[in-house]
Amino acid sequence: MNWDRVEGNWKEYKGKVKQMWRDFTDEELDVIEGTREELVGWLQLKYGYTRSQAAEEAETWVKRL
Repeated sequence: MNWDRVEGNWKEYKGKVKQMWRDFTDEELDVIEGTREELVGWLQLKYGYTRSQAAEEAETWVKRL
């Protein structure tokens, strides 16, 4: 899976994001819109991850799809 596909089909993947990271609200997921950088930034904000931790979490998630 790649980020272009996630971004293009974001409505389909929003539920999968909520399964992985339950603290996200629907409004936050609307802001993210499938953009990798937005997801990384929100992971940092919501979970206190470092930038590299957040990027690694996001990449691990997308590979599992």
